[in-house]
Amino acid sequence: MEFETVIGLEVHAQLKTNSKIFCTCTTEFGRPPNSNTCPVCLGMPGVLPVLNKKVVEYAIKMSVATNCAINYRNQFARKNYFYPDLPKGYQISQFELPIAEHGYVDIEVDGKISRIGLTRIHMEEDAGKLIHDSHEPRSYVDLNRTGTPLIEIVSEPDIRSPREAAAYLRKLHAILRYLDICDGNMQEGSFRCDANISLRPAGRDEFGTRTELKNMNSFKNVQRALEYEVRRQRDILLDGGEIIQQTLLWDADRNRTNPMRSKEEAHDYRYFPDPDLIPVVIDDAWLDQVKQSLPELPEQKRARFIDEFGLPAYDAEIITSSRDLAEYFETAEKIFPQPKKISNWMMTELMREMKGEDGINISDCPVSPENLANLLIMIDKGAISGKIGKTVFSEMMESGKDPQTIVKEKNLVQMSDESDLLKIIREILADNPAQVTQFKEGKTKVMGFFIGRLMKKTKGKANPKLANQLFAQELK
Repeated sequence: MEFETVIGLEVHAQLKTNSKIFCTCTTEFGRPPNSNTCPVCLGMPGVLPVLNKKVVEYAIKMSVATNCAINYRNQFARKNYFYPDLPKGYQISQFELPIAEHGYVDIEVDGKISRIGLTRIHMEEDAGKLIHDSHEPRSYVDLNRTGTPLIEIVSEPDIRSPREAAAYLRKLHAILRYLDICDGNMQEGSFRCDANISLRPAGRDEFGTRTELKNMNSFKNVQRALEYEVRRQRDILLDGGEIIQQTLLWDADRNRTNPMRSKEEAHDYRYFPDPDLIPVVIDDAWLDQVKQSLPELPEQKRARFIDEFGLPAYDAEIITSSRDLAEYFETAEKIFPQPKKISNWMMTELMREMKGEDGINISDCPVSPENLANLLIMIDKGAISGKIGKTVFSEMMESGKDPQTIVKEKNLVQMSDESDLLKIIREILADNPAQVTQFKEGKTKVMGFFIGRLMKKTKGKANPKLANQLFAQELK
């Protein structure tokens, strides 16, 4: 029996505001436990929340960027449940009247474009954090995160594979970063998701029983966890068993999911409008102002890079997947206006170094776009060869120095003096009469042998273009 995978994702993105959603406490990450707190976010009796206007503005930006319909009148509600890191005993969220609904984003996997619908985007506050002591039977509560502003982006169950799920998450992540409303730091929990997955017989409209994967904060782990669930659920169904609706956690070390709790029925959160917060009203003037402030988004930038710079679609897709990468490219291109050469180096040398053992973000790259452009100028003018350029680039990644300094310090200037090169070339030809005979017999591939010998003698500093000309001249 063939099965169809059905996936829906609930993404939580922490908004990049200086203060929390309902108070003036800082949102700075990494401060001592319980130091980013005040009576409002601690839920003390008698305190009143005051909405941070920036949160609404950022939520509107994401809603517009994902083709959502804005609800001009939306409302906060209390979501009631008990948990030790929820000091008020409820979370301020949105329920019946979210800020936006009915949007979509397009993703591409294996050349196929799929449209993933968005059910809603709503604003809410984050809860605190429980820290469990593995050596003692106790837990600690850190309420620094309590009241941090979030938007929750809820997809329709339109995702049909774990790879599509990962592509969708990357697309949302890129849009949030382009808008500069979320830092997207997954290690710090700024971007995380819950994934719902079920299987149904191919061709059937009715959904199967779903399981939920909680608090996933890695593109790779989301894909791996969903792939595992597809296999697990398929095996159960083929054996005639039934899927149990439950919440699962992903064990990345063992590459498997583990039950967290059963979830046979939906929670009754007893939502009701928050009596301390009036409805949020958005008018056309404010909406137009936010729309005009939107930057060029990934899809628009990708199309422009293909049209304006002539980049291949694949190169443009990779480079525009990150706002920082795209800005790096454009900065380098202004200094060295040969976009394909810049793209080639970014897609090979730069990406390889960034994906090394430690892995770095382009914003932390020791090689500035200005220095990459200057290196390519030196190669283009023949001051150094492309091979030496790669050596210089590796040194730039290690030291952060500019290419001119490295070339000077290591005496890597390309040899382009004809008389110096001719002397070495004639020695090579005299020492290798058999290869000279082969060349004269029409075996022109032996030219590579001669160039290799020259490069060895000059330690890679010979101008390869000039060397080929001089070898051809002497062999005649």
